[in-house]
Amino acid sequence: MAKYQICISGSHTGKSVESGKILAQELGRAVAKGGHTLLTGATIGLPHLASEAYKKAGGEFSIGISPASSKVEHVMKYRLPVETYDAVLYSGMHYAGRDAFLINSSDAVLSVGGRMGTFHEFAIAVETDTPIGFLRGAGGVSDEIKNVLEATGEGSNKHVVFADSAEELLKKIEHILDTDFAKYRDIYK
Repeated sequence: MAKYQICISGSHTGKSVESGKILAQELGRAVAKGGHTLLTGATIGLPHLASEAYKKAGGEFSIGISPASSKVEHVMKYRLPVETYDAVLYSGMHYAGRDAFLINSSDAVLSVGGRMGTFHEFAIAVETDTPIGFLRGAGGVSDEIKNVLEATGEGSNKHVVFADSAEELLKKIEHILDTDFAKYRDIYK
């Protein structure tokens, strides 16, 4: 059984998709090798690349949280993939509601690149004390998060970490989770 539910967040389109492809795949592989369940927003771009890499690396279980209210709407209206997920939950909450459901369903978040949706997921994670880590190197919102933390007085938030490699980032997040959930060790086996 997987240890934690880890969300991978990132750009679905834009410049950081191109510059973050390899990084997203590294995140997917790291989450699989760590024995965790993968969650994403069931979208294209970096989350999709991470999900593909997760499955190819032998990831046990992947969940996509869709903004759509049905599989038909997910595929036809939103034009989103389903093939890399063991289960897709159709939230019917559009993107803003889906983001809140996704982050609140995750034990932690790993982000790469990003635009407004990734920033929204970051804000939800900070507000809910959900650990979030940023993999540097893809550009986008991830490169601006430290400035946002300083501007909002959250510069020393222990639940926000940064790293230059997927393995290092996952280790930092696992350390936070292992510490925060130490008294619940029996639940997180």
